[in-house]
Amino acid sequence: MPEMHFVVRWSDGNEQRCYSPSLVVREHLEVGKSYALSSFVERARTLLHVASDRVRAKFGTYCSSAMDQLAEIEAESKRHDAGSTVTVVRFEMPRPRRSVAVIGGGQAGLAMSHCLKERGVDHVVFEKNRVGHEWRERRWDSFCLVTPNWQCTLPGYPYSGPEPFGFMKKSDIVRYLEDYAASFAPPMFEGVSVTALRKRSDGAFELETTLGTCVADHVVVAVGGYQVPSIPRIAERIPADLVQIHSSEFRNAASLPPGGVLVVGTGQSGCQIAEDLHLTGRRVHLCVGSAPRTARRYRGKDVVEWLDAMGYYRMPVHEHPLQERVRGKANHYVTGRDGGRDIDLRKFAKEGMHLYGRLLCANDGVLEFNADLKQNLDNADAVSESIKRTVDKYIEGQGIDAPTEPSYVPVWQPSEGAGTLDLAKAGVTSVIWSTGYRADYRWIETPVFDGKGYPCHTRGITAVEGLHFIGLPWQYTWGSGRFSGVAEDARFLADRIYARIGKTHQLPETTLNELALGS
Repeated sequence: MPEMHFVVRWSDGNEQRCYSPSLVVREHLEVGKSYALSSFVERARTLLHVASDRVRAKFGTYCSSAMDQLAEIEAESKRHDAGSTVTVVRFEMPRPRRSVAVIGGGQAGLAMSHCLKERGVDHVVFEKNRVGHEWRERRWDSFCLVTPNWQCTLPGYPYSGPEPFGFMKKSDIVRYLEDYAASFAPPMFEGVSVTALRKRSDGAFELETTLGTCVADHVVVAVGGYQVPSIPRIAERIPADLVQIHSSEFRNAASLPPGGVLVVGTGQSGCQIAEDLHLTGRRVHLCVGSAPRTARRYRGKDVVEWLDAMGYYRMPVHEHPLQERVRGKANHYVTGRDGGRDIDLRKFAKEGMHLYGRLLCANDGVLEFNADLKQNLDNADAVSESIKRTVDKYIEGQGIDAPTEPSYVPVWQPSEGAGTLDLAKAGVTSVIWSTGYRADYRWIETPVFDGKGYPCHTRGITAVEGLHFIGLPWQYTWGSGRFSGVAEDARFLADRIYARIGKTHQLPETTLNELALGS
């Protein structure tokens, strides 16, 4: 269990450093706040009993140190006037100096911790919320993975459930991460934010956290690239009586007011949310962008399985035709819902969903759209068919016996020209902005970013010695920001850090067979 100390100042100016076997202190006391003597003692009594109970729940016995600390506080309180106050000066973490600090306890941070622990590297993990937070709190109720479960290969914990070709639902993903953390007990402080990161003159890094200051020789930033929901400023021109939320806030159709719903954006989230609403009978209006799509299955297998066999997911970013520019590409829309299927927006339109091109402007409750709906649908279909042709070539080249399938035939065509939407006349009462996220690294006070605020790195290694990143989209491969590829990145960085702290791998001597390697 993570321990901590809290320092308090009594009415006579003396400070006392108090111990707690749990971070529960932060739920009862606030740094910088003064409490009436009786209130402070009661809060200390409560939090230390709760902390002791947590120790008992985990280890089978109460924490005697917590009870000793309570006795000291109660004894000290009797030396002060009943009308005096006690001020909480600061929180302190145990062992504030570490070899490595990992910032973020999502799948990337957990993978990093597992690999560091495997190599015996001293480290600590700071998680702003708790394990599984992003999946638990920023996904809708029917959310599920779009990649099959067999691709979930966190270090030392590959998916072992009954549906390797299925798609984990939201609750299953949270459980997978919680079970993963429980499997190796990372040295993690949950509910602790890192508010500033800077490099000191001695080469070490100083981290300001909500639990105090930590110093580390190496830092791995594992917060991903999607921190802050991004909503375009055109939202300011939407009538104030409409409910507007970001896709991260959507939970289900019942959570929205009755009426039509406008969904802006057709990345993976936008298309899946539009489908979710459509299946409940809601009247959906969808702004279609340029995101591509892919078939779910083709010629007897999931398309992901074919692409994996062809090595697409192992391709490093520097070998991709677009190289680093691929990091800005939209993901293909498809779904794992109900066992997995295509998302065909034309089919939805045929069933009553209203499709539009890109949103251009909003005036007095009337929206105007670009005349690019047909182009966007055609391009998405073209990408899907292109992937199929690539699979065809692979099947033919490998001599694989696989069933054949006909090419896709569009089931609906949009009318020509730009469209408009009068929100009031159409009965639209809600707008969901599925317009992505932006990164926020303002708390990192170290010059490692490019002109767009993206970290400059090679496989997660920056030009600042000791500062690393993990979990970024296309950090090294397509899977770097996913369950499928983060393990490789974590092992790579852990090996580098392991070597930098003065240790080397002892490999058995071998005799090179020169015939085994070509040019």
